[in-house]
Amino acid sequence: MYTGKGFEVSELGDVDIFKHNELFHLFHLVLPNHDYIAHGVSKDGFLWRRVKNPLFIGEPGDWDDDMIWTMHVSSDPDGPSAFRMFYTGLSRKEGGRIQRIGLARSNDLYHWEKVSSANYPISIKAPYYEETIKEGRHWVSCRDPFFYKENEKRYLLVNARVPTGPLIRRGCIGIAVETTPDQFTWEKPLYHPGMYDDIEVPGLYKIEGTYYLLGNIKEDVKVHYWYCKELLGEYESFASNVLLPKGNYAARITSVDNRHLVWNFYSSRKKDNPVTILPPPTELKVAEDGQLYLTSYWRFSDKVKKIFSDKDFFPLQKVLQNKSASIMPQNKTVFLESKSGYEIFKFKPSVTDFRLSFKIAVKGLGKTGVMFRADSEASGQYISLDLINGLAQGRIWGERANASIENAFIYETIQRNKIEKSNEPFRLIEVIAFGGYIELSVDKKIVLRYVNTDYMENGILGIYVESAKIELKDFKLEELDGPEEEDHQII
Repeated sequence: MYTGKGFEVSELGDVDIFKHNELFHLFHLVLPNHDYIAHGVSKDGFLWRRVKNPLFIGEPGDWDDDMIWTMHVSSDPDGPSAFRMFYTGLSRKEGGRIQRIGLARSNDLYHWEKVSSANYPISIKAPYYEETIKEGRHWVSCRDPFFYKENEKRYLLVNARVPTGPLIRRGCIGIAVETTPDQFTWEKPLYHPGMYDDIEVPGLYKIEGTYYLLGNIKEDVKVHYWYCKELLGEYESFASNVLLPKGNYAARITSVDNRHLVWNFYSSRKKDNPVTILPPPTELKVAEDGQLYLTSYWRFSDKVKKIFSDKDFFPLQKVLQNKSASIMPQNKTVFLESKSGYEIFKFKPSVTDFRLSFKIAVKGLGKTGVMFRADSEASGQYISLDLINGLAQGRIWGERANASIENAFIYETIQRNKIEKSNEPFRLIEVIAFGGYIELSVDKKIVLRYVNTDYMENGILGIYVESAKIELKDFKLEELDGPEEEDHQII
């Protein structure tokens, strides 16, 4: 859990994570100035320690003397034990309107030198792309570089724009071929869907024999993906190609022991309390039909400090004392029902940082969900589970202190996403609350992933039911060690 916080609430921008030896190396933009790239290291992906800043904007008159934007770090294919960082730069004399790609090199990931040669910076070229400020939106898009190598073939992907068509649909993933070391030739776009203004922070990954393109879309603030069996083929989309729901952005993948970790920043974009944070990663997996999905980070198990037994849950208590509501234990399951109106069934343990799992079967057409971090008046955080129509929603719901009658309550949806339907009678639900990070998985697939810091001081946990009957079994509750934002130790 990392924010890069200084004077501002958060200074974290686009992220890139490179795994080397036993450390994750985080490189990220620093907002709002974009005047340098920051660098942090972590052993576990939870606790980060800032180290030497690798790159700053250029001196006045340099091609990158205005801002530095998104970067990508990779092994140097021509230098044993060396590394390259492609990065986006802008010039003050051009008003920041022309984006170019620069290069820096390092032998240890900590000390970097910009490359100054006839080959850099790289400028995008016609006829496949807009290359002058007279076109399109009157700036030149050539940003968010991503280097991809397969055997002897080398490619550089960028966020670019084709020169024709509706202005808001010109966004594409541009591609250049590295024909000889540090010499690039622009080819036709790798992918132009004809849908978006931009496809930001592109990434290309070969997983289980299929090529997957990741792209981040400004229109819906979500992470999307496309697939193809050939690297330079025609990329296709599944009916649902959203990898991460709204608020998650700038996704990148690192591989660890043949497992694929997805990293991204999350931004709440709330006017009164904006939050931008690097959450723990998620693990990427491929379904039988080739679709991608995410599962929870396995290292959450390292954060468990207490495991509650079944007997610790019971007896459940009715918070609202609804007379039509009932609790019916039966063997290793429990039935919860509220025929008319709403009831919250509270568990005995009180926890703020936790991992909760259970299996649920819903009878009837009513509503159910999870309440957590609530107070005695049931003001807290909620996850609505509509398993019939296939919809999950993360909410805050409670009383607003000292407010007028018209504004006496808080009822806000933080994030919503679809739940895949299933013919199985029981669905496996897992909720993680880890500091401000909230994660919901259904049948081991992540559905919700967001950050919310409301009601952090409360710990009441329970299940709510409205006009429904549910059957619950296989309870498991683990208390987690809460996160530390940053390790400020200087080494």
